[in-house]
Amino acid sequence: MFVRIKPGAEPAPPVGARKAARDAAALSPQRRGRIVAGASAIFVRDGYEGASMAQIADAARVSKGTLYNYFPSKQALFEAFVRERCTSLVKHVFGEPDAAAVLGLAAELGRIGRIMLSMMMSPDGLAIYRVVVMEASKFPELAQAFYNAGPRTLTERMASWLACQIDAGTLRPHDPKFAAEQFFALTQARLLMQARTDARFVASPAEIDFVVDGAVAMFLAAYGTTP
Repeated sequence: MFVRIKPGAEPAPPVGARKAARDAAALSPQRRGRIVAGASAIFVRDGYEGASMAQIADAARVSKGTLYNYFPSKQALFEAFVRERCTSLVKHVFGEPDAAAVLGLAAELGRIGRIMLSMMMSPDGLAIYRVVVMEASKFPELAQAFYNAGPRTLTERMASWLACQIDAGTLRPHDPKFAAEQFFALTQARLLMQARTDARFVASPAEIDFVVDGAVAMFLAAYGTTP
């Protein structure tokens, strides 16, 4: 069959292309957020391997077809879940680049340490860690996605922040990346492993303060410019 096209008119796009355009136009940030929230509940409850796209669609109150319009696979959905949690944390920790000048170096280090430790011991933080560890041997790409979005990104941002403090003269010259890794390791002393292995354990604010204040004191004893 031949279709007459008027001179100067653009040919109609194929049916598949028109459908794809409609699907893309129908995507909404609100619905995507609801899908990720539903997925987080299922991943936390059942783990990665135990979760199904049908369960996630039910939890998000969308059809499976709609779910696949947003995420082509369960792996893509899990990676989005982890990445969004980690991105939110990075913005929360490093959203105010001049905070050290306002709060003072020790207070800003303490703020960063408290946010980091509280996040890692939060229900979401513990759940993500446990799911990743549980599935790492079968799905190493998921563990790598977690590492890239979380620990690696946070370490790089912390290293960049420490480099700025060196340039400002508030810290002695050192390897910023290694120092960032050291600081985060210091803030994890005593409490984090207990929280990860004992589901009944909940650290008190006083316990968090004790660990973070000790981490800051030790860090500044190594890298601070004042005795």
